[in-house]
Amino acid sequence: MAADGVQQPLLSGGDGDAAGAIRQKPPDGVKRFRRCRTAPSADPAASEEPRPLTPPGNASRTESAASPAKKVLESGRPSSSFRLVGILLFAYVVAGTTAFYLAMDHMSGHRSGSRVIDALYFCVVTMTTVGYGDLVPSSDTGKLLASAFAFGGVAVVGTSLSKSADYLVEKQESLVFRAVHANGKHPARELRAMEMNKTWYKLYAAGALLAASVASGTLVLWKGEGMRPVDALYCVCATVTTLGYGDRSFRSSAGRAFAAVWVTVSTVVVALFFLYVAELYAERRQRALARWVLTRRTTNTDLEAADLDGDRRVGAAEFVLYKLKELGKISQEEISEFMEEFDMLDADHNGTLSPSDLAIAQQATA
Repeated sequence: MAADGVQQPLLSGGDGDAAGAIRQKPPDGVKRFRRCRTAPSADPAASEEPRPLTPPGNASRTESAASPAKKVLESGRPSSSFRLVGILLFAYVVAGTTAFYLAMDHMSGHRSGSRVIDALYFCVVTMTTVGYGDLVPSSDTGKLLASAFAFGGVAVVGTSLSKSADYLVEKQESLVFRAVHANGKHPARELRAMEMNKTWYKLYAAGALLAASVASGTLVLWKGEGMRPVDALYCVCATVTTLGYGDRSFRSSAGRAFAAVWVTVSTVVVALFFLYVAELYAERRQRALARWVLTRRTTNTDLEAADLDGDRRVGAAEFVLYKLKELGKISQEEISEFMEEFDMLDADHNGTLSPSDLAIAQQATA
């Protein structure tokens, strides 16, 4: 599997030979493997443009790829998937409000005086699973309608708010990158640290949104709905955790109009906050595993396991693949699939890929 010039006779010879091989200067093949011409740069602040793969005569047909720095600066733009989810959420709320407006006569409980606001309010507390109980279906038609809207709403709202949080994090990362780039002191190092702390940025953003949601909900319930501060905070906590006891809820038309937006945002922000806490814990465990893999001593058993082609020599590519397998980044099944694809593209079966190999493979599949 390893190319010529990359392999070193690590398994053959005594311990002294192995130590000498390690101390020797790596051959040119290893350098090419670590930084090959077509490999993407690991430095996010690098400004070098990738080289075109087409011949010079066809250079006009290739579009110049944006530099990594430009991609980071443009990462704050909302993606098409974010817009699509927003459209789905809007369509769901409109459809649910219309359906519950028409079926409001099949509902029982406290009415605010506005049929439209009550329908919107009931749609939101249904799809966020809050379910205060101040408005409930009273007929079979209303119960079937509420059951139909209960499932789809959770998925649509959750996905929409997740994309919104990612968008806010991307905007924050873009601002941090601008500050680092303007500073000009070790931008690559600082950007790598920013990439490693991405989960912390997500957690900070979700925490800030959660604090703002709790504060705004408590203030509206206290000042607008006339609750005591303790009761307002109690209702907010029961709402954002989707408990929805029902002894305290929004009663006025203005309060329910506010709740239609606030309940949707706050309930999902809480879920995102604890999701990022779990993600941060998982990242810490993964980093601990990575440190153990990188610092432990390599044994002959490891070299035998890393020898994929059975030639009692371990090349740089085989060694890297073995370490990736230890980290759980790649599995043996995935490696086998990649090798099968390589064999299919290697038309002349010389163990390397060239433009002529790709041209033959494309003609065969055309």
